Amino acid sequence: MAAARAAGHRPHPVRQFVLKTRSRCNLACTYCYVYEMADQGWRGQPAAMTPATAARAAERIAEHAAAHDLPRVDLVLHGGEPLLTAPAALAAPVDAVRAAVARAAPRTRVTATVQTNGTLLTRGRLAALAAAGIRVGVSLDGGLPAHNARRVDRTGRPGFGAAARGLRLLARHPDSYAGVLCVVDLDQDPVETYESLLAFAPPSIGLLLPLANWSAPPPGHRPGRAPYADWLLAVFERWWHDASRRTRIRLFEEIIALLLGLPAATETLGLEPAATAVIETDGSIEQADSLKSAYEGAAATGMTLATHSFDQLLDHPAFAARQLGRDALAAGCRACELVEVCGGGHYPHRYRAGEGFRQPSVYCADLQVLIRHIATAVRRATQTTAAAEPAEQTPTAVHRAARAATAAHPPAAAS
Repeated sequence: MAAARAAGHRPHPVRQFVLKTRSRCNLACTYCYVYEMADQGWRGQPAAMTPATAARAAERIAEHAAAHDLPRVDLVLHGGEPLLTAPAALAAPVDAVRAAVARAAPRTRVTATVQTNGTLLTRGRLAALAAAGIRVGVSLDGGLPAHNARRVDRTGRPGFGAAARGLRLLARHPDSYAGVLCVVDLDQDPVETYESLLAFAPPSIGLLLPLANWSAPPPGHRPGRAPYADWLLAVFERWWHDASRRTRIRLFEEIIALLLGLPAATETLGLEPAATAVIETDGSIEQADSLKSAYEGAAATGMTLATHSFDQLLDHPAFAARQLGRDALAAGCRACELVEVCGGGHYPHRYRAGEGFRQPSVYCADLQVLIRHIATAVRRATQTTAAAEPAEQTPTAVHRAARAATAAHPPAAAS
């Protein structure tokens, strides 16, 4: 760490705080990184975050916001399944953070979302969340029962029916609707998956590559093939050529933004430093949950709210490594012409047992095909728009034209 700081690498503050309000879930999705993959730390966690832990988290977050004069912090209520909490108590952790931030850093705005499987969404819960200004994101693998065969409870019963009811309710309250997260499944038709999700009127869709790595490759992974790019590009073509924008697709908008030289809003692409901290139900401070897919303890820091501040987290070697940008990448990634967009891919996807994370993404071939295809689409749209200004072909003008050409598909804001 001393050498990194001496080389000029400055820490970047945490801006997103994931509060694990529940460590258990009412579903048992067969691909869940929390319960079914390498890290089984959930077994030792309390079932629920106590009010005292939530209050301590609020003070630590406010302390960090004040120290760095943050204009905004984003809270995510997570689990497990956070809606296992009674409606009257759902907003309590967010209320605590807002009160603490108002005292310590009154210029800092606090946004909040809850990420849920949707099965427990009721009018009462939605009303409680809406009253507290907490938006709702739902995880679903498509809009048909067949798409969600892996989203079952512990007896094997499907969760789709309850989730669909929750989503239909949420769609009637667009101010509370953050969007849908969907894990890519090669066994499902991509366009059918996309079109079926539109039936729930999501304002945005997050298409997620399965959490996998070189030691545990994703389904369908073969050298020289890019099946995930093929799946995603089928959706891209339908989305890109729609007469009107029916939803935002975050992955595509992130790639477009990065192609235009704009900063990334997530950690899955680009070279922006990691800025997310996770607070477990027992008050331990961890890195991004997705690291749990790599190996036991990959997200752990040994830090707790009682003993450490978030400024101390910034100097944890594993967290700091994810703030080094290009310098943290494998040599081949640093030399790649797509590095500014790809950023080496999602950090957990780079892991190889015995060698760590300094590898290309296990989805490297897919990312290359996907980014190059989208770049071609943007370039063609740019050229069409720029043709009206043939005398003005500076890079700045091209960027302006590309922004105009993609105005119907603006990049996603940070969430």
